[in-house]
Amino acid sequence: MIISRTPLRVSLFGGGSDLPAFYRRHGGAVLSTTIDKSVYVTVSRKFDDAVRVSYSRTEEVSRAQDVEHPLVREALALLDIQGGVEITSVADIPARGTGLGSSSAFTVGLLNALHAYHGRHAPADQLAKEACLIELERCGEPIGKQDQYAAAFGGLNLIRFHADETVDVTKVICPPDALGELQRRLLFFYTGTTRSASALLAEQSAKLASEESALSDTRELTCFAEAAFKALCSGNIEPLGAMLHQAWRLKRGLASGISNEAIDLAYDAALAAGAEGGKLLGAGGGGFLMFLAPPERHDPVRAALGGLRETPFAFASHGSKIIFVHE
Repeated sequence: MIISRTPLRVSLFGGGSDLPAFYRRHGGAVLSTTIDKSVYVTVSRKFDDAVRVSYSRTEEVSRAQDVEHPLVREALALLDIQGGVEITSVADIPARGTGLGSSSAFTVGLLNALHAYHGRHAPADQLAKEACLIELERCGEPIGKQDQYAAAFGGLNLIRFHADETVDVTKVICPPDALGELQRRLLFFYTGTTRSASALLAEQSAKLASEESALSDTRELTCFAEAAFKALCSGNIEPLGAMLHQAWRLKRGLASGISNEAIDLAYDAALAAGAEGGKLLGAGGGGFLMFLAPPERHDPVRAALGGLRETPFAFASHGSKIIFVHE
């Protein structure tokens, strides 16, 4: 039996610039961090040659190619695993539609566990590339590439996406007190709704291919990621709140469903209570709201968002890991 643990992520700046419709023309950059919430994948030997997969439902099929879960089916095909395995997965928080990169974390964790099951070590870069291959090409998901690299590498990183499909991951190295202060200032609230990112990202990609305003706004989001990276490396977190606010105003116009009336009301209430800036995590439409506020304004922000469930997240430095091996 093999168990992998793969962290979820919080995207701070630059989301959308990791879409192929943008980075293949202009290059992209995303600043993100993994958090202390994870997806766990277990791979074990099955007593027969069939395949059993347990997630929100359970499948048992005689051949790997008959698995309905697309990510599992394509991962088994990529690694040439025909059968004789049982795969299960659980997560620390709702597994889909929360804006924390759970699908890619699952894919990276599954690949890591399957490689380990066959006695191989897969480095982070390989896991990220294989996860992108499965999600974007084999499954045809209209998503970007940031989540796979965040899950595989872990930590607080600036991830740059180049037109030639290469990706650079640069660790943010800043004074520990600055990083600690940033964590102390962040607040996270669950909106109570989840959504599929595919439709939003498909619309966003279509606009990037046809509208100059979408390209211009996404270029500006990329600039925010680069500027925030420089600020953090210098230990200066003071500009980040205002930058988050400006970036959110840009992002919410990139697709029709990124925000809605309830999200807008909650965001405005948090700002009125003292938050400096914030954003909805992930593609939009639901999931988690993040705010940056001075610690002395946290209680007023909490009171203003009394109808939402606060969910504290801490930064995590690790990427996908094998945490249990039993032969």
